[in-house]
This record gives sequence, structure tokens and C-alpha cells, in this order.
Amino acid sequence: MNEEKCNEIFRRLKKANPEPRTELVHESDFELLISVILSAQATDVSVNKATKELFKIANTPKQMLALGEKGLKRYIKSIGLYNSKAQHIIKTCRILDEKFGSQIPQSREALQSLPGVGRKTANVVLNNAFNQPTIAVDTHIFRVANRTGIAPGKNTLAVELGLEDQVPEKYKLHAHHWLILLGRYICLARKPKCQKCPIVDLCEYSEKNITQQ
Repeated sequence: MNEEKCNEIFRRLKKANPEPRTELVHESDFELLISVILSAQATDVSVNKATKELFKIANTPKQMLALGEKGLKRYIKSIGLYNSKAQHIIKTCRILDEKFGSQIPQSREALQSLPGVGRKTANVVLNNAFNQPTIAVDTHIFRVANRTGIAPGKNTLAVELGLEDQVPEKYKLHAHHWLILLGRYICLARKPKCQKCPIVDLCEYSEKNITQQ
């Protein structure tokens, strides 16, 4: 995709939503980290429902450790893969408490050293907590980047690097949010709502569904 078209795409997305934010409800960097770990293969809605009660009891690494793995499971059992997620979270909280003074590290390398934290999770935390212009590629962004032609790639890393290269610098901070929201609500996997898409005329998808009602 050429530079002019890509710039216009993000100009429109910004105009429609100037200050996008994650839909995961959180009041601290720690709560954000835990929410993102829980969100793997789960919806933000299901995570928010679970953490609403969990964070009333435990919203620091020490409090989460006091709750313990068994206690944590009671709050997150409605979320997929809750057993392994509980295990990862407790291990992560122990490392945060012992190695990082209960603070969330601000580098991708340090974040990825935590159990249950991969590149995507680290990028989400760096972007939302520390305003770093990282782009976390989930299934929505992977689909949108490939379908629109903004940054085609065979895997998430290829798409991430492509987006870093393609997205104009002034739009990088919020690019992750604009693309995930586009994929979540408009550029759907099975039936994209092309007639409602703000960038339909710029999109390079060959099978646009512009007649859908």
C-alpha cells in the first residue's frame, strides 16, 4: 500500500476516534497486566466481568500472592484456560514482588520474562500503560492488516513489523486501538460490514461486502 493511502486511512480513523483506549477495565498498570494475561483467547467482556470482583480483593502483586492460585481460580473460572492463567499470574506476581519491587517493568524484554506474557501482551502493556508506540497484533489486527493491504504478512510478527514500517509516525501511538476496534466491530471475520467502514474506498480487499444490510 502506498504512503499516501496509508496516511489517509489513519487520518480517517483518528477523526472518527481521536483518543481510543483499551476496552479492558483497569485502574493501574498492574490491573492492566493481569487483565491482558487473562484476555488471551477470551473476550474483554468476560475478563472485565471477572476482574470487577477480583480487583476488589487483590489489585497488587502482594495481595494476589496472598489470594493464592486456588483463591484466584474462584474469580477467573469463567475465563478460558483459567487453570494455566492462574498459575502464570501467581508466578508473575512473585517475580514482580521479588525482582521489580511490585512495579510493572517498562521494557519488552523484562515484561516477556514474566510467565504468561508474550510479545503481544508486552506490547499492549507498553502501549497502554507507558504510552510507547507499540503495535500488538491479535487476530483482529492480523485480519485487518492483511485484508486491507496495509501490512500483509504470514504471521503476527511479520504483520507487526510491517505495520511499524507502514504506519505514519504521528499515528503509531493509537494505531493498535484503531485497527483492533475496526476488526472487532466492522471488519468482521465472516461478514465484514464494509458498508459501514470509514476506509472502504481505500481498502484493497477484493471481496468487499458493500451490499450487506
